[in-house]
Amino acid sequence: MAKKRFFSIKPFAVLFGVAVFWIFVPVAVKTTLQSAFYEFQAPMNAGASYVRELQNFWAARLKSKSELYEAGKDLAHLNSAYQLEVLENQSLKQEVVRLEALLGLPARPEYKYEIARVVTRDFNSWWQHFEIRKGSRHGIPVGAPVVFSGGVVGRIREVHEYTSTVELLSNSHLRMAVVIEGDNRPMSFRGAGFKIFRSPIGLAEYVPNDISISDPSNPPRIVTSGMGGIFPAGLHIGYLQRLRPGASGMFQDCDVRLEERLSNLTEVAVLITIKEGME
Repeated sequence: MAKKRFFSIKPFAVLFGVAVFWIFVPVAVKTTLQSAFYEFQAPMNAGASYVRELQNFWAARLKSKSELYEAGKDLAHLNSAYQLEVLENQSLKQEVVRLEALLGLPARPEYKYEIARVVTRDFNSWWQHFEIRKGSRHGIPVGAPVVFSGGVVGRIREVHEYTSTVELLSNSHLRMAVVIEGDNRPMSFRGAGFKIFRSPIGLAEYVPNDISISDPSNPPRIVTSGMGGIFPAGLHIGYLQRLRPGASGMFQDCDVRLEERLSNLTEVAVLITIKEGME
């Protein structure tokens, strides 16, 4: 009976012993072990990502010629639309440069885009992040903003040799200064996780009391303010919903509806600042 009781509590005793040992391990050793474990695990995650892409490739090969023809037509339409947007973007950039020279304003920092594939996702109640298939070997810096066609995705939290961890916009640890589109008064934004059915949300604080949502079908849009020097100004964040009085009574708090695509992105772009004098 005593032997049976010993075996029943053995797993808990081992777990307690490991926890006590880990508490007294020096921080440098913990960091080294964590990094070594991550680098050991990263090739497996990246390999699984390549296998999924190979599966998608062969699945596309099995499609009929009519399906491929229709897909080609859709891509041709998209390419035409993107070419027009590129021309419009170039003209807007030239106008910005002209106005900066006319008003004597300092030029904004330039960025280059590093496109990366998403490897794994982790959307639990504590963390909101995913891994991308590029790291220090590709020049990815810690803290770099990550975007996609729908606006801000998040920022780089950790960088390893071949992979990086992206902290999502819905993560409560991510905070930034934002403004309402057309209004230059700064507000504070932080992530608030995911709702039921994986809908990402955020929280806007210090919203001015004169802001209201008169038309729920066309709510105010919030964008990055450019303060802090991390995210360029004007990037899409989300839409204000459900205003309520703030704790101080001088401002309002408001839920922010984020892009639903954040939960199923397959490819993102990392913005890397181009240093002065470098091409």
